[in-house]
Formats: sequence, structure tokens, C-alpha cells
Amino acid sequence: MLSHPFHPTHRGFFLLLLACGWGRSTCALGDGREIWQQQRPDPISRDQLFLHDTFPTDFLWASGTSAFQTEGAWQRGGKGVSIWDNFTHSRLGDTADIASDGYLQWEEDIKAITFLGARAYTFSLSWPRLFPNGNAQSKPNLAGVKHYSRLLDKLLENKIEPIVTLYHWDLPQVLQEQYGGWRNETLIEFFEEFASFCFETFGDKVKYWLTMHNPYLAAVQGYGTGIHAPGERGGDTSSLKVAHNMIKAHARAWHKYNIYFRPHQMGKVSIVLGSHWVEPLRITQANVELCQESMEAVLGWFANPIFGDGDYPLSLKLKHGDALPTFTDEEKLWVRNTADFFALSFGPNNLRLGHLTQQGQIMSPDLRRVLTWIKLQYEDPPVLVAEAGWFSDAAETTENTVALYLMKSFVNQVLQAVKFDGVQVFGYTAWSLLDGFEWNYGYSIRRGLFYIDFSQPERNRSPKTSALYYREIIAQKGFPQDKTAREIKGLFPCDFQWGIADPTLQVHFHPFSPQFTDPQLYMWNVSGDGMLFPVPGVKLQTRPSQCTDYLAIRRHLRLFASTGASHYRFAVNWTLVLPQGDLSNVNTEALRYYRCVLSELAKMKLKAVVVLYYPSHSAPNWGLPAPLHASGGWLNYSTVEAFRDFASLCYKELGTWAQYWITINEPNRLIDVYNSERDKRQAAHNLLLAHSKAWRLYEKKHSKQQKGLVSLALHADWAEPANPFLLSNIEAAQRFLVFELARFLDPLLGDKHERKQEGGDYPNEMKTFLAQTGLQESPLPTFTAIEKNELKGALGFIALNHFTTRLVSPYSPKQPKPAPDHDCRILTDPTWATSNLGQAVVPWGLRRVLNWVTKRYGKDLPVIVTASGIDDQAAVDDKLRQFYVKSYLQEALKARHIDGVNLQGFYVWRLEDRQSLRFGLFSSVSHQSKAKVSVSIYKDIIAKRGFPESATVQICHSNEQPEVCSVCVWMHENKVIFVFGLCVLITVVVLVLLIIYSLLTKTNSVRCGRTQENWRKKVHSTVPPQIIISGIRSCRNSRKNLVL
Repeated sequence: MLSHPFHPTHRGFFLLLLACGWGRSTCALGDGREIWQQQRPDPISRDQLFLHDTFPTDFLWASGTSAFQTEGAWQRGGKGVSIWDNFTHSRLGDTADIASDGYLQWEEDIKAITFLGARAYTFSLSWPRLFPNGNAQSKPNLAGVKHYSRLLDKLLENKIEPIVTLYHWDLPQVLQEQYGGWRNETLIEFFEEFASFCFETFGDKVKYWLTMHNPYLAAVQGYGTGIHAPGERGGDTSSLKVAHNMIKAHARAWHKYNIYFRPHQMGKVSIVLGSHWVEPLRITQANVELCQESMEAVLGWFANPIFGDGDYPLSLKLKHGDALPTFTDEEKLWVRNTADFFALSFGPNNLRLGHLTQQGQIMSPDLRRVLTWIKLQYEDPPVLVAEAGWFSDAAETTENTVALYLMKSFVNQVLQAVKFDGVQVFGYTAWSLLDGFEWNYGYSIRRGLFYIDFSQPERNRSPKTSALYYREIIAQKGFPQDKTAREIKGLFPCDFQWGIADPTLQVHFHPFSPQFTDPQLYMWNVSGDGMLFPVPGVKLQTRPSQCTDYLAIRRHLRLFASTGASHYRFAVNWTLVLPQGDLSNVNTEALRYYRCVLSELAKMKLKAVVVLYYPSHSAPNWGLPAPLHASGGWLNYSTVEAFRDFASLCYKELGTWAQYWITINEPNRLIDVYNSERDKRQAAHNLLLAHSKAWRLYEKKHSKQQKGLVSLALHADWAEPANPFLLSNIEAAQRFLVFELARFLDPLLGDKHERKQEGGDYPNEMKTFLAQTGLQESPLPTFTAIEKNELKGALGFIALNHFTTRLVSPYSPKQPKPAPDHDCRILTDPTWATSNLGQAVVPWGLRRVLNWVTKRYGKDLPVIVTASGIDDQAAVDDKLRQFYVKSYLQEALKARHIDGVNLQGFYVWRLEDRQSLRFGLFSSVSHQSKAKVSVSIYKDIIAKRGFPESATVQICHSNEQPEVCSVCVWMHENKVIFVFGLCVLITVVVLVLLIIYSLLTKTNSVRCGRTQENWRKKVHSTVPPQIIISGIRSCRNSRKNLVL
């Protein structure tokens, strides 16, 4: 019906708003716009996260039905024909002739309300059942009066507050035929008389009256588009006229009660108004105004005359012009304030009105925002949520899991509105109590808390899981704080591994400076232009590059060290090291680069965790060398042998510096790339064999010398039953964990819980389930006796990559793809905070998965969370990641201190963003790294070793024990003897040197004397005088040289 083109009149109105400063005090337009003008809070701020708190003790918990949808008995007990009876019989395939059979089974409905523990029941009176001719001045149908009287008496007997709706769309057909229905002003008087009769007849038993339910849908869809009864298609003009008459009819009824019945009945009267909610994609003044117009076009259309200034919103006047009926000044005063509280309907019927959104807007099921808008726009009235809920597919029976979570979301949004926004909500109505006839949708959808099989004449009421959940909410008065969610104080041990995990490390083959490859000599700034000019004819000798020359390594590791972390996890590139997949072509330069990284880490007294194979869905061949991928990849056993050879090479070349090894990262995610379940099983089988062979190789040839530990890292998200009230969901969650984790861990460690199996084979639960599903044509691969022995115990520690929690339920047959082996499907909880990529923040899931692993595999092996993180698009102040790091480490501390999990490390994923802002602790723009705030958060936790009770933290001393030097120990224990002996030794050495010097001096002196005597004898006969003098000087010089 209502479209919103931004034509010139809107522009004029927009300028008016700007001139008025968007304020109600000046322009009397309400303050509802403020809700969009404010910056949306962070999803992890306290007032945005799921709120664990309770409602006031007098909160009115309710559920409801409408007469036409549930009563049936359309020709029984003297009931007349309604416009919906006529509409369904003439135009729709389905009818509500029997519906939920509520007219006959009304006592069962009360039992259903009692089962829920609700304090109130909302139902509507059937106008044609009380007055078949529509005229309340005529004699009423006594059977109808008796029916509703009994219902009210029984409700009060069970201490259930009745909330009674006078009109829920089932207008007597005779009034439609004779007067044209609500298009005729005569209906105002007819409705006033009907309301007066009901007040007089039932008013002493009713404290809450609702004149009409969602008149917007009655006006627009009943008289504008024709998809509701009476099916008229009069367009906007007809809808506007109908709405005008319904508003005045409501006002007449309110005034009638206020004057004649309120003084002695002391009840309250209102009207149920339906609404949707829209959000702007970008917050601009124009977009905010469009959102306000959208709300005024639905909720404000009726609320502004009743709760506002007595007139229609200005935006409706500008849009519809003369087509919009007008209130006289007297009528404005008469219509205004004709409600004792604000009754709101918020459900799929309004939210599915897609034409209410424009470009730049999005429809949102945010009940909290609607309630806050009502508070701002209409001066904080008390509010009853008179209808809230969603729908399920007609094929669903009592297992309505999705509806359960939408209820959780809606109720918590109301709680947030009460606690954080100060909205005066005094009641909540879960809609609806029963499955029934859903208007133009017939029986194709369900909205009830109680399931009804419409193919059975008994129409038995069976509680759905949403009813069980609503019952739990009512009993607990909301969502009380879970004791396990409270923060604890405590420290991680001194040897705890504070780590950062990265994917495959990028290799830069050449040093940053050209001095190691360019032999040319240059002159600088010869002509004053700051340029370098080569010197011709001069070549310099270059030298090989050293590890310190790779500036990329130094920069990268300095970045890592600045976080305060002690362990760095990265992966080597199998494809780069062995391009052909075997040892025929080894890239020694790549290995040298990795050695440089490891040796530089060691110099910085930091430790490394090296991943041998890091599969990547984005990389070609899933990270496998091309020849191996071409030959079948992990479906071919030859890849197992090739991986063993690759592991052997890495152990040999890099093992000196690597304390921890991960053979394969997330094999349970790698197998998902295969299409068939048969291929997934075979790939998982070969991946396990590849790991065990690499592990045994290290144990046999390198463990004693290198003293490292080897494991494989599993993607270990927690699986929570999507529907905790269903055994099938509980079993599905456990089965999911067995297929995800135990498939890979049981063959290595066995199932130590209840000593089910010793290892070397797949979990018994997995084999049993696959056998029960009839997968005989493709059974699990089997391990040989030798392979089983290799598998048993082939794990140095348990490495888990944990990011989030999944809701798991049995796979639905309606799903388009074939069911996976575990026969599970994944859901998400809309109340969980999520990242831009859709990752849910569920801290307690980490603690639960750690406990599950410990319970199944014991505490002998250390458990290390080798990767955990979340994407955050903030360039600096990454609040989502800050919350994630703190809250997940809190759960890690609880697992260790309270549950006794042998947790020895936690690695944040990852160090630095590359191209887009995602998981990195550092952003990288134009090759410049910038720390995000989460770096300081993580660094502070590391420095404090967790969450200490006081500011004083015990300083850790190194626990590394060097090899004992026996000589050093003796020297330390015999200091006096050692010093004395050293002095004696020095004295002896000096004496010996003096004796040698003396002897050498004396010997040389005698030799020189003889030489001089011989020369004298021959001087006059053979040798000239110059030679004699030269020989004498030579002898003297030799003495001097000896002394020097």
C-alpha cells in the first residue's frame, strides 16, 4: 500500500526538520528520531550482549489466541457468519470451520496456560458469536455469552488474569454486506455498542481490555490490498478511510469505559498496534528521516492520534494529501490519550511487509529498538507486548527449534529495554498459545506453543519445545546469571605458553639491501641532484647474505616480540620446499630462510611451533605440491609416504631450533574439500597414517637429540545441542564431536573414559552409527595391525584450534544436500554476538570443549589451544577482539583452575593483517604495521600471568635447567683450594718463563762474543771495515729483538 518516494514535498518537510533542530519541543514531532541519530553501540558492550537478569516479580507473563483462528465451531452455538468465514469459503482453500476446536476444548486451553505457568491469557471475543447480526442493541446469543463467562470464571479460578480483545478482525458478515464494513462511519457506533455490552457483561471479571488488534493490517490488507477479509482492493484511499473509522471507534469505546465502567470496574483499556522496524544502512540526516517516516507510516499512523497530539503524523499528510481524512479540533482532543497503556504487536505479519523499506534501509526484527522508539516518541508510556513471536513450517511438530531461539531473542530484547533503556514494559505475550488458522497463510505455517495435528479430529494439544522453554523463562523470571559465567581471579603457571599463531610464513629469498648481490661502486650526489652514479671499471667483491641481513625476518620477529608472547607458531610451505613433492628437488634457499627465522627466534629467547602442512582452501592444490595433488592427493597412499619424507627433511634441517611440531593443521577441516563421504573417509584415513609415520620417525631418529614434541592440530569448536529439550539434539551434538575430534584422536589415544578402547582404531560410536545408517557400500577404511601399532600413542600433546561454538541438531530431510556422515546440521543462536564474518563469540564453549577432551582422554598429555581468534574490522580500537581475548582466556583459566584441565598454552590467531582488516593483532597499511588495542590487552594479561587478585604479581624465574658441568660444580664447592692452586700455577709459570728468558739471553751473548773475535782476526786480511761494522750492529739488533 504505502510506498515512499522522496518527492519535493518531502524535501520541504526535510528542510523544516532541519530548521526545527529535529526537536519535539520546537516542532512537536516526537523524539523517536534520536534512536537512529545515536551511534550504534558495540555488539560486545554490556548493554548489547545477551543480558542475564530477571524481570520484576509482578511482570505479566502471558500467551494468547484469537477467536477466529482457534475456536472453530463456525456454525455451532448460534454463531453468525464473520467476514473471515465468508472470505475463506469463497476465496481460500483452507477454512477455520474447526481450526483448533477451542470453542469445545477451552478447558484444555486453560490447562495449557497453567502448564506454562503464565499469569495471563489473551483471547478475543467473537463479535458474530455474541451478536450474529452485528447489532449489540439486539438480543445477544446466550450460548456465546455463557461460553465466555465460563472461560473467564475458570481463568480466575486458576489465578490467570484475562486480557480480552474486543475485535480481532472477525467482523459480522452482515455489517460488511449492509454497510460496507469499516469503510462506513456507521461501524463506529456499532462497535461502541458492542464494546459497551462486553464491558457491562464481562467487565467485573476483566482488568485489561484491548479494543482492537493491529488495525493497520485490517485496514491495509483487508480493504487496501485484499489479501485479508473482506478482500476489498480499494487501495490507499480505502485503507485511509477504514483506519480513520477504526481510530474513532476505538476512542468511542475508551470513552464509554472511562465514563461508565472505570469508576467501579477499575480496569484499563488500550488498543494493540502492530509495527515493524527499520535501520538505515548509513546514518545520515536524510536516511534517519526516511526511517522515521517508515515508522510513522505504520505504527505512527495509529499511535500519533492516540498517544501523540491527536492527529496524523505530518509525513502522512504530506504523502497522501487530500486522500487522508482529517480530525476536527474537537476530535483531536477527543481521540488523544484514549489508551491507558501502549499495547504492541511485533511479529511476522508486520515484519514481512517488505514494501515499507526503501533504498538504504533494512528491515530488522529488533523488538528492543521498537520499544525504545515508543518511549522516545510518546513520552514513556507503560507498555504491554501484546503479541510477539514467529512462525514455523507446517511440517514441524513439537520440535520447533528456530522458534525457540527467536523467542529467546525477543524476550531478552524486552529485558534489555527494561534494564538498560528504562522502557516501562509490564507484560509479554508469547504468540500464540495454539497452532491455528493463520489468516491468508491458512495452515501452511504454525505459530503455536502447543502443537495440534489438524488431520486428527481430537485436536490434542502437545507442548512444543518452545513451550518448554517459555515455561522455563517464566519459572526463572527471565535469564538469571549462571554461576559458571562469573569471572575468577587466578594465574597461569610460569611455563604457560603465551603464543601467537600464523598461517604459512611468507619467504623472502633475497636480503633487503642490494650490497650482497650488486658488485658496482657508486658515487653519490656528483651533480647535486642526490642521485647515485656507478664508477666505471670498478668492481667490488660481494659477500654471502647472513640471517641478520633479512630485514623482513627481523621486522617480523620484533613485531611478534612486542606482544610479550613467548611462542610463535607458523607453517612451512611444503610446495615451496619440495616443488615436485619428493626429495629430487629440494629448495635449499627456502630451508635456509626458515632456519634463519628459527635461529633468530632462539637468539631472542623465544620458542617456535612449526607446522609441517598447513592446508589452505584458497591456495591451489590445497597446499599440496602439484604432482601429489595431480596423483590424487590424500586419496592416494603415496602422499602419505611423500609427507613422511618431507617431515624427515624438516626435522633434519630445522629440528635444532624447533621445540614443538604440528604435522598437519586441521585435518578435520581439510577433508571437507572432498565431495563424497567415501572420499572424506579415505582422506581422513591417510592423513592419520601420514601423521603417525611422521611422529614415529621423529621419535626414532630425532627425539633424544632434539627433545621436541610432535602433535597434529584439530579444529575444535564446541557443539551445543540446538534444542536442549530434545534427546535427539543432545545425541547429535555428541555425535558431531565424535566425528570432528574423536575420529582423529581415538586412533592415537584411545577412549580412556570408561576404558572403552585402547587406541589404534576409530571410535566405536562412529562405527556403530555408520553401521546403523546402512552405509554398507562405503564402510570406514580399516587399519592393519602394523598401522594400529604406529597410531597408538603417536601424540606428544593435544593441540586444539578453537574459535566458536556451534548449535547442532539432527540433519533435516528437507535439506537440499545429502546428509553428512554425522547426520548433523549447524544452526546459530541470534542472541550471540557475532563478527563481520559471522563468527559467534561464545567464551564458555572453550571451557566445555577442553573438559570434553579431558574427560575422554585423561590428563596425562598437555592440552594447548594452538589457535583462537576473531575477525574485527576496526583498524585500531578492535573492541570485539579485546573482549574475545579477555573472555576466552577467562574460560581457559576456569578450565585449568576449577576443572583441572592440563592446559599449558593459548595462542592468539594471528599476528598481522595482510590485505583486509580481519584477525590480525596488527594492521598493515603501505607496509607499515600498527598495533591494535588488543595487543596491549593481550600483553597485559601475559605480564600479569592471567587475572591476579592484586596488582602485585609474582615474578617468574626461568625453569630451564642447563646441562650440569661436573668440573664447574667442583670449582664452586672448593673455591679456596681452587684459588690457591691457581695462584701457585701462575707463580710456577712465571718462574719457568723467567728461567727460559735468562738462559736464552746468556746463550745469545756468548754466540755474539765469538762472532766478534773471529771478525777481528780476519778484518785486515779479507773483510772491509763497513762489513765488520754491519755485523756488529746485526748482533746487537738480534739482542734487542730477543728482548722485545
